[in-house]
Amino acid sequence: MKASIGLIGLAVMGENLVLNLASKGFRVAVFNRSTEKVDSFIEGRAKGKSIIGTHTIAELVSSLETPRKVMMMVKAGQAVDETIEALIPLLEKGDIIIDGGNSNYEDTQRRQAYVESNKLLYIGTGVSGGEEGALLGPSIMPGGSPAAWQSIKPMFQAISAKIDGTPCCDWIGKGGAGHFVKMVHNGIEYGDMQLICEIYDIMRKYLQLSNEEMQKAFATWNEGVLDSYLVEITKDILGFKDEDNSFLLDKILDTAGQKGTGKWTGIAALHAGVPLTLIVESVFARSVSSQKEERVEASKVFESIEHQPIEDKEAFLSLLEDALYAAKIISYAQGFALIKSAGETNDWDLHLGNIALLWRGGCIIRSAFLDKISQAFTKNPDLLNMILDPYFSEILKRNHQGLRKVVATAALNGIPTPSLSAALSWFDSYRSENLPANLLQAQRDYFGAHTYERTDTNRGEFFHTNWTGRGGDTASTTYTI
Repeated sequence: MKASIGLIGLAVMGENLVLNLASKGFRVAVFNRSTEKVDSFIEGRAKGKSIIGTHTIAELVSSLETPRKVMMMVKAGQAVDETIEALIPLLEKGDIIIDGGNSNYEDTQRRQAYVESNKLLYIGTGVSGGEEGALLGPSIMPGGSPAAWQSIKPMFQAISAKIDGTPCCDWIGKGGAGHFVKMVHNGIEYGDMQLICEIYDIMRKYLQLSNEEMQKAFATWNEGVLDSYLVEITKDILGFKDEDNSFLLDKILDTAGQKGTGKWTGIAALHAGVPLTLIVESVFARSVSSQKEERVEASKVFESIEHQPIEDKEAFLSLLEDALYAAKIISYAQGFALIKSAGETNDWDLHLGNIALLWRGGCIIRSAFLDKISQAFTKNPDLLNMILDPYFSEILKRNHQGLRKVVATAALNGIPTPSLSAALSWFDSYRSENLPANLLQAQRDYFGAHTYERTDTNRGEFFHTNWTGRGGDTASTTYTI
């Protein structure tokens, strides 16, 4: 009996996706570059299930029903290209290659064109949810060759998370759309995590709360508007005890790792000219954390700031909740603005409301307000920015003072809040009718003849001034990013 799909790469995500597929009635063939891994998997977690172990890519391909569907769960980069090269000679017209890793969307676009030139179809799909999501139901974001969607749709929607019976999986768009949306998802994840970490830092350093008190606060918040996976696991982490019954969190070194998707999101935003300030600051926060030895030396040079007295802990905890909620909304708003821009630039025909629905279950950034985001973009597909929707604008009108007071208090007490501060700064910039960019543009024209627009003429008319009397009337080429 032939297998429904083949999967290459039996790391954590690959193994769990295979078990998920098998549990939904699909027969799966598996291959791993280290064939010992295949054997141990077949004799271990896969034993007795409808899973076929293979020892070569050719054997994997020959075990598949047509049209053949081969999913790669290998490390992004060269390994993906090498696997594609190995597969192409073994496949036939109409067969489908699927990349389920965290590949850069530009690589996915290149690979789709190459694979299609060989009469095959290509899917680049984001898979979010970590180990547990892969096993029990992830959020899946497929894009690539439109002709491949109907073949993989039943399978992907069967294994995805479900909210009210609706699969957290739907077609994103052609080209690299699926991997782009997953990339931004990961960027929002970076921002969410950093915001929570900053709130935690203020709790322990300024409010001087115990782990039990912080756990209680996060548990309470998770029952309200901040209901989300990351707030939930933060509550669990704060209460987790080590073998000696002390809190494990207090023993974990404060240096954070990263795999690149947050950085890619920031780079994409810079190319698009979309201000993704909160998420970019969360990436840099990880970079600063990795400079542990330098930070230790700097702490010896610069004396700590004496903390101001706390008047009312409970009142300030309420401000922290308001601040976190406001900043989370801003983080998602920036992320969706980037997705919107990329969709328009690449002609992906993205449906932002549908994308929000895909993130309601299975994925790391699932939050209670994703339904509201979906409603906002479904009601008004031309919405300029998420925070202009009445639901979110009313929240920010109420909560921005909490964010403002928290950022100010943290600054006065020497507690770093790069992402909370970026959220507030972006909000104040976005709601400002007038910014000091008029002076900036005058400076650019002064030293580089870069021209400027005037308030008393139509947009699109550019002027140059001979500021010193020594320059000429020739202006530099006017351009925008």
